[in-house]
Formats: sequence, structure tokens, C-alpha cells
Amino acid sequence: MNIRGIYKTSLIDFPGRICTVLFTGGCNLRCGYCHNPDLVADARGLERISDEEALALIRKRKNLIDGVTLTGGEPTLSTRIDPFLAQIKELGLAVKLDTNGLRPSVLARCIEQKLIDYSAIDIKTSPGKYPSVTNRDVDFGLIAESVDILRTAGIEYEVRTTCVPGHVTRDDLAEIRDAIGRVSAYYLQQFQRDVPLLDPSWQSIEPYPAETLLGFREFVSTFSDRCEVRGI
Repeated sequence: MNIRGIYKTSLIDFPGRICTVLFTGGCNLRCGYCHNPDLVADARGLERISDEEALALIRKRKNLIDGVTLTGGEPTLSTRIDPFLAQIKELGLAVKLDTNGLRPSVLARCIEQKLIDYSAIDIKTSPGKYPSVTNRDVDFGLIAESVDILRTAGIEYEVRTTCVPGHVTRDDLAEIRDAIGRVSAYYLQQFQRDVPLLDPSWQSIEPYPAETLLGFREFVSTFSDRCEVRGI
């Protein structure tokens, strides 16, 4: 799984559950505001934790936690994701998968095998702005496909967007709405610049005031069953 970090106990990464968080190395995007630059840009410089070590830790903690969150980086890049998640499920724990949505076939496969109970898709910005945020050419249709898979999968899911001024505006949120349709839960996240970022120049961006994000929430609530703001 290319696991490069573990957070033993989290009360916030899996809604309604106490979980252990596993961080995988490598990503197919290069978002300027990424808070895990070492995982994305040079995961080889981080200690690698074997699948067996990670599972051993989870086994020891299974009476203290009721879930595991797999995040990154981008977990769906791993060719071993299916058997790894199957071993977690065998322990009687719920699984949350964080993804950028660019590998819908992997997401669909995990859902079909009943390997995940909750998934979060990070939508960075409107389709046309993806290259400026992610430094990659992206087929947004893959992301829309992933959202559609979750919408009909019968599991809990959320869509989330970090609201970076200049890169995510109300117009961008409207374009996202047009591309993905109505969703169950949408979380708007405050841009945090006082942490190491993949592109340090993004630290000069002033975050939106709280009232702007609350205005965004009112708009996003028109195409989501529930919309909340995190980080204010």
C-alpha cells in the first residue's frame, strides 16, 4: 500500500467514528495548497510502513477504534488496495476512503466488494481551473463518474472543496454543481496557509473571511442535502 504515515487515533477524520488514519505516499495531482507535500512530492524520503506492520497496529487497537481512514497522497493508486482493505474489514472495522476521484474504476471495485463504508471525494475547483490548481491536465468526467458511483452505492459519502481565494469562487461552485449534480453532503473547507504547502508561494494568499464561506454554504445548500463549513 506504500504507507508512509500513521495517526493512531482521530476523532475528526471519520464522521461518527474513532479511527486510525493511514497515509499513503504518491499522488497523481500537484495541488499548490497540499498540506502533505512530503507524501505527494517525495514520499521515498519518508519511512515506509509495511502492510503487515500497519495491520498489526490496527489489530492491537481494534478495541479502541471502530474505523480506519485511508488517505494520502492518493490511496487508489495502490494495486494492493483491495486485499489490504479486505483484511481491515475482516477485523470488524469500518473503512473510510479519501480520494481525488480520478480512478472511478477502483472506487467502484471496492464498493462492489463491500470494502468501504464511507468515502470522501476532494473536488479542487471547477473543471476549467483544474490545471491551475493541480498542475495537471485532468479529465473532470472521471471525477463526476466517481461522484455518481457514490450517489448510487448505498454508502455514506461526502464531497469537499478547499476554498482558496482566486481559485474557488461562487461561479466555480456553480460550475461544479453543473458537472456533478446534487449530492448528499458537501463540506467547504477554509484554506489554511500557516502550514507547510507544496507550493510555498500559496502562503501569500489571504484566506476568505468567515462570512464569505457562510455565503458559499448557503449557495451550495441548493444542490446538497447537507452543507457545512470546516475550519472557521
